Amino acid sequence: MAKRGNMIIGLDIGTTKTCAVVGEVTDSGIDIIGIGTHPSQGLRKGVVVNIDSTVESIKNAIEEAELMSGTEIGSVYAGIAGSHIEGMNSHGIVAVKGREVDEDDVRRAIEAAKALAIPLDREILHIIPQYFIVDNQDGVKDPIGMSGVRLEAKVHVVIGSVTSIQNIIKSVNRVGLDVNDVVLEPLASSEAVLSQDEKELGVAIIDIGGGTTDIAVFAEGSIKHTSVLPLGGDYLTNDIAVGLRTPMNEAEKIKIKYGCAYTPLIPADDTIEVPSVGGRTPRKVARHILGEIVEPRIEEILRLAHREVIKSGYEDLLAAGVVLTGGTAIMEGVIELGEQVFNMPVRRGVPISIGGLTDVVNSPLYATGVGLVLHGHKNKSIRVFKKREGNIITGIIRRMKKWFTDYF
Repeated sequence: MAKRGNMIIGLDIGTTKTCAVVGEVTDSGIDIIGIGTHPSQGLRKGVVVNIDSTVESIKNAIEEAELMSGTEIGSVYAGIAGSHIEGMNSHGIVAVKGREVDEDDVRRAIEAAKALAIPLDREILHIIPQYFIVDNQDGVKDPIGMSGVRLEAKVHVVIGSVTSIQNIIKSVNRVGLDVNDVVLEPLASSEAVLSQDEKELGVAIIDIGGGTTDIAVFAEGSIKHTSVLPLGGDYLTNDIAVGLRTPMNEAEKIKIKYGCAYTPLIPADDTIEVPSVGGRTPRKVARHILGEIVEPRIEEILRLAHREVIKSGYEDLLAAGVVLTGGTAIMEGVIELGEQVFNMPVRRGVPISIGGLTDVVNSPLYATGVGLVLHGHKNKSIRVFKKREGNIITGIIRRMKKWFTDYF
């Protein structure tokens, strides 16, 4: 296989599936030229719990993507989620002394905003500038060239567990691949499914995956809040298996084929065939019963997500409403239920602003994978992720040495 330098690969290592998306950089943007998916076995609620199973899933997804794209994959942008993820807003202040603000001043202001008291078992994943303040002039997007005495940077900081990040990297490395960056999944999804107009007006993106529900809130063109809930479509599958007394794999098929999150949409006479356990004969069940199992669980997930949006303090500024994406967002009735819960416009998010295999990736399932490719294209000249070596103790010692060097 050819190894081309203008390729960007996104690797969405999810609880339910591992998805590799190959994007080719063209003059007009990004063309998707290959996709590989494989069921995930080694993750729970977005966190690696079995390295070997995770490695196997990544390997199979990568091989399929290589075959479809006809190119050899050497490095990836990997997604991460899980309840260990925490987002917070911070700000840093530096003196400019009346001269023009330059790139070094911006870097120093962002570094000052980075000086947070975080536990030693956590590390910073992202520092995303929101806006700058030059003296008393706020809302500045690009302060370079402006004159002032003081520069302030308002940033959003995302931190995560050192060991969870290391396990993602270790799993990818064991397949023989390098990790360019580890990217928060709702941040990646937002790159794929949100327009700039929506980010300016105010929008919340809710990515309902298999093991987690990822939330990101945007207002005034920048990210304001991120969080991850340890709930997802797998809980729904479990409820169906228990409620209809059917095996888990059959419950998953029933959820995908017949699931409906809003019972008024289900015709009264609809029935489904439910396989039984222990070799018993399949049963005919009213589809409405399935709806009564599905609707409360989806509503619970959406209400918890709504609570996170309220916690962000930006609920009243979401003029563009809510965008639902992720595998569970495909289900019939999710949009209608979402509009009831949030009391604002809700739409289903699919990847936009891409070329190539658009008909294949035109699904919420591929929002994170495509978003990782777009994130890599947008940020590849800004930040390069360095592969970690050694254990957690080595990492902690390295961080302490850096802290002493910077401040003493």
